Amino acid sequence: MTHRSRLFVAVIDVPADDHADETAFWGAATGHPMRELDSPEFHGTRLTEHSALLVQRLDDGDARIHLDIHTDDLDAEVERLEGLGARVVRRHDEWTVLTDPAGLEFCVVIDPPGTLNDDNSTVWS
Repeated sequence: MTHRSRLFVAVIDVPADDHADETAFWGAATGHPMRELDSPEFHGTRLTEHSALLVQRLDDGDARIHLDIHTDDLDAEVERLEGLGARVVRRHDEWTVLTDPAGLEFCVVIDPPGTLNDDNSTVWS
């Protein structure tokens, strides 16, 4: 089935104690103030029309960075990436956590209908 995807978000995962400082730092470092998103554990900013930065507060775990691929068909994109060597770690309703061949985690996230187009994504069949 034909679908679209794009590498869209760099996510900085940080422990709760570092979240406020990390959010302030990356807002100042990029010149793009980070705003609270739908949940208080997420602060983000659009860097360009085709990229965004997100700081995510962790309940547990060490600081790390991961990438998010956005798609209009979650199942098709996960299947495509598994065919390239990715492995599913956890499935959620609107995103799936995978690992790449080196074991690094990344997410595939569903985008709202009509968000992806010829100017901002790749078509896969």
